[in-house]
Amino acid sequence: MASIHTCRIALLVTIVSTFTSMLSGCATVGGGAPATTSVQTLEYYPYQVKGYQNSYPRKTILILMSADARDGTGDSAPLNGNPAIGVITDQSGNITQRLYSPPLGPILQQAIGRAADEAGLSASSSTDVAYKPGVKNTAEYVLESKIRRCWVKKYRGANGQYGPVWRTTADLALDVSIYKPPFSVPFWTGSADETYYDPPVGSFGLGSEDEAGIYDEPGQVLSVALTRSVAAIFQRQDLRNLMLEDDIKSR
Repeated sequence: MASIHTCRIALLVTIVSTFTSMLSGCATVGGGAPATTSVQTLEYYPYQVKGYQNSYPRKTILILMSADARDGTGDSAPLNGNPAIGVITDQSGNITQRLYSPPLGPILQQAIGRAADEAGLSASSSTDVAYKPGVKNTAEYVLESKIRRCWVKKYRGANGQYGPVWRTTADLALDVSIYKPPFSVPFWTGSADETYYDPPVGSFGLGSEDEAGIYDEPGQVLSVALTRSVAAIFQRQDLRNLMLEDDIKSR
């Protein structure tokens, strides 16, 4: 009987050991090395977007600090005060690097101011985030903005004949309100958004797996989306017409 009991114990130990090994193996599936981090440079590219330069009256406009109003998710937690702006993934979709940038408010504020100057307006800036109706202001207009989306994803696709293929998608969207102090009702409201792909599919006449990216860093691709989104504010014909009409009335 003792021999049978010993065999049962040995069998139970074997089963438990096998089950533990299976759990350990399952825990490593889809794993790998922890994702690294990178702080990217995000900036406005002057005069990259053409067609609206010096098309506005020489009016003064105060650009408020842009508010980061993005919906928070698990992938968008900040790192040491730097907001998350994207990820890099491998061919299996696993995140290999998380991307961050300096605070977005000052970056977007400066970008909008540069675009306003290109449009022909005379821009200045303020540390305020929200417009304060009824407050005396020397500027003829005040621009308030909220960042709705600001995200870039660089991912590895299937290998092409020249090696690994990488693609990057960047998305930036803003809500904008322009006021005429001291009135509380906006003079103009609108949105501006841009999705930019690097490389643009078919841009070089090659197959989709052999396209080459233009930019090395994901932050550069997101910077293009930022530039185009900000420029789109002043490309709006309805805003341009309102300011031109307002300029005639004020003379």
